[in-house]
Amino acid sequence: MQHQYIELVAILAVLQFFFFGAMTGQARRNSGLKAPAISGNEEFERMYRVQINTLEMLVAFLPALFIAGKYWSGTLIAGIGAIYLAGRIVYWRAYVTSPPTRGIGFFLSMLPTAALIVLALLGIIQTLIGFNV
Repeated sequence: MQHQYIELVAILAVLQFFFFGAMTGQARRNSGLKAPAISGNEEFERMYRVQINTLEMLVAFLPALFIAGKYWSGTLIAGIGAIYLAGRIVYWRAYVTSPPTRGIGFFLSMLPTAALIVLALLGIIQTLIGFNV
C-alpha cells in the first residue's frame, strides 16, 4: 500500500507541471507575446522559467522517487516527495513575484531530489553487495 503514496506524489508532480504549463499559456495570452517568442515580456518570462525549471527538475525527481521507493519506506519516500511539491509551489510564487527570493523554493525542491538520488543509490548498492534494506 505504501507504494501508492509514492505514485500519488508522482502524479501530483506531473499535474503540478501541467498547472505551470497552463499558467505559462495564460501569461503568454495576457502579455500578447506571440509564439514562438519566449522573451519580450517579463511576467511571461518568469512563468516560463518556472515551467522549464520544473521540467528540468522532474527529469531527476521522478526516477529518483520511484527507485528510492523500491528500497525504502514508501511513507518516507512520499514524505520527501511532498517536500519537493511544496518547494515547487514556493519557487513558483517567489519567482513570479520577486525572482531574487526564489532560493528557498529552489532548495526545497533540489534538496529532496538530491536526498532521493542518494537513497536510490544506497538502496541499489546495498542490494548489489547483498545487504537488504
